[in-house]
Amino acid sequence: MSLDPDQPVVVEEFAELRRCLDVGAATIDGRLALLAQRIDQADNDVSGLTARVAALEHNRWPIPAVAAVAAAGSLGVTLWQALGR
Repeated sequence: MSLDPDQPVVVEEFAELRRCLDVGAATIDGRLALLAQRIDQADNDVSGLTARVAALEHNRWPIPAVAAVAAAGSLGVTLWQALGR
């Protein structure tokens, strides 16, 4: 076996490449974890908003009922003015 004088340089380059890959993988893992956390938070926000919209839809008055109440109120005011004067 002959020792190549460039072999230590190659080993150092491989070590540097491995370190760069390890740092890059750790960075990517961190970013993926952050994205997963944000997705979970967005899911919680969406489910909360869905519940609020369902509650609002449940408590709203339908338009025909509002129209009937307004018509009855205006009829009552008209009769009161007609009989009162």
